[in-house]
Amino acid sequence: MTAIVGATSAFSAFGAEAAPVSFSKVVDLTHPLWAEFPTYFGKKQLEIEVLSVFEKDGFNMKKWHLVEHTGTHLDTPYHFSADGPDASAIPVDTLVAPLCVINIAERAAKEPDTQITPDDIKAWEAKNGALPDGAAVAMNSGWDQHVRTDKFRNADAAGVMHFPGFHPEAAAALLERKVVGIVVDTLSLDYGASKDFATHYRWLPAGRWGLEGTANLGQLPEKGATIVVGGPKVEGASGGPSRVFALV
Repeated sequence: MTAIVGATSAFSAFGAEAAPVSFSKVVDLTHPLWAEFPTYFGKKQLEIEVLSVFEKDGFNMKKWHLVEHTGTHLDTPYHFSADGPDASAIPVDTLVAPLCVINIAERAAKEPDTQITPDDIKAWEAKNGALPDGAAVAMNSGWDQHVRTDKFRNADAAGVMHFPGFHPEAAAALLERKVVGIVVDTLSLDYGASKDFATHYRWLPAGRWGLEGTANLGQLPEKGATIVVGGPKVEGASGGPSRVFALV
């Protein structure tokens, strides 16, 4: 199978020419979303109200009461800026991108507070070549395996969470490399113990997007996959639950 991918002209400052990409399988990077899905603030963010049932009404229909940043979800520039693009305004071509995966799962298992740093990016490039323009970069920390346990938040007695993320200096380095999005398998682009959302503030207001709470990054190669982000196209939304795939 083949697909055409590349960044949109609206993001030409950090995009690339569209090119044909071959793939043989699709990997789902999305966790199922259920009412008790772990959340950053530790409170329930999804309630489902039954409006119609098949046995009575001839069809099933439910109403969702949902916080935007729940489950596998998209962070838009508007999430951490006054007037950045919202979920309806992100150029669609930036949501289909070459995916580069930095694997820190072994390190994260021993050091939950570890972060992707510029050195990790340099090490990836030394092995795989320069990050392509218009790429998305993912952190595979192996944290998705904990999603149905308290380990996913990994909060200590004081309520401080401990899980990996991108260091703000890594975000700055990726801005220089014309990357359009960053992807984590944890609850936040920032590591859990962050007190200032420094990576969010460095990354999102620069017109880039982020994905949090992804699954199955460990099934992907370090390079060669293509990410497809089915983000919500809701006017005024700062993000929202998304269906995300990788073409391998």
